[in-house]
Amino acid sequence: MSEIYRTEAGGEEVRRRYRAALDAWPVPSERLTVATSLGDTFVLAAGPEEAPPVVLLHGACSNALTWQGAAPGWSRQLRTYAVDLPGEPGLSTPARPALDSDAPARWLTEVLDGLGLDTPALVGASLGGWTALDFAIRRPDRVSRLALLAPGGVGPARFAWLLRWAMLRPFGEWGRRRSAADVAGLDPVHDREVLDELSFVMSEFKPRTEKLPVFADELLARLEMPTLVLCGARDAMFDSLETARRFRKRVPRAEVVVLPHAGHAVLDQADAVRRFLTGPVRV
Repeated sequence: MSEIYRTEAGGEEVRRRYRAALDAWPVPSERLTVATSLGDTFVLAAGPEEAPPVVLLHGACSNALTWQGAAPGWSRQLRTYAVDLPGEPGLSTPARPALDSDAPARWLTEVLDGLGLDTPALVGASLGGWTALDFAIRRPDRVSRLALLAPGGVGPARFAWLLRWAMLRPFGEWGRRRSAADVAGLDPVHDREVLDELSFVMSEFKPRTEKLPVFADELLARLEMPTLVLCGARDAMFDSLETARRFRKRVPRAEVVVLPHAGHAVLDQADAVRRFLTGPVRV
């Protein structure tokens, strides 16, 4: 684990705090471990076993806690599987599959097979949105519906936030919280608990550094499943307007919403995602 953390002790503390947070999960849940060729993958399952299955993929520098606020509403009608991405600060293997290869899709195929899921819906945020989109393009036969929250790989990445982050880094915890708020688009007061945890994780964790591959038009055109895309107009990491334009032009069954006051963290749209996942299929 030490290769993705600054120190072994720091990594242990991140995982300890994560496990404590999982103990307070708002609905009954099961902790599952799925063996893959990359290593073990941690999955938090909730909701009726007979309900439609949904696989949840969080963003970079995060874990299944991304979905904590949505869990009570979603788990009434859906069987959710919150997956910790490999190489991120969760409980899955620290191995990081190369993004410019089919390795992420092979990993997710093994996870779905291990869970016994044929064609679940996928919900992905940021890096998890990129992972879900990459999988849906490569394995459209394995995805029933696709919901993407500020996905990477469509609109160009933005890098101005890196300068802001570098300027604030010398200011310790305050600087980390401030830069995290800027990048995620969160309110320092209203979202204080989220920012506190993100600041702590970032003080110990080594994020991925490679550039997200961008999907070509002809690849996006392969998406035939019902698709929901939610992105914030104030996204500091990706050009959300270009993301919306490309989905509207290339993906006929995509429902695209640009939230005018939202940043990169689109975390308050649980009801909209639930309606998409449980509602009638748009023709």
